[in-house]
Amino acid sequence: MHDISPRRFNSRLGMALFALYLVFYLGFVLVSAFAADWMEATVLGGLNLAIVYGFGLILLAFVLAMIYGWGCRSDEEPRA
Repeated sequence: MHDISPRRFNSRLGMALFALYLVFYLGFVLVSAFAADWMEATVLGGLNLAIVYGFGLILLAFVLAMIYGWGCRSDEEPRA
């Protein structure tokens, strides 16, 4: 098995998570630009797709940040 340095692993993990977020954000932008009427559709509890998707992006960013923080822990650090 090929070992990679922690710095390289952290960088690759960060780029992979960024790419994942970028796909979801690009979806938001494309739907807003080319199918704006979809954003007006009520999807959840009286909220339209624009609000739900926007809050979903914020939540996704938070979750991805937690995954990055967890993934970048060093084995030398004490884990709680």
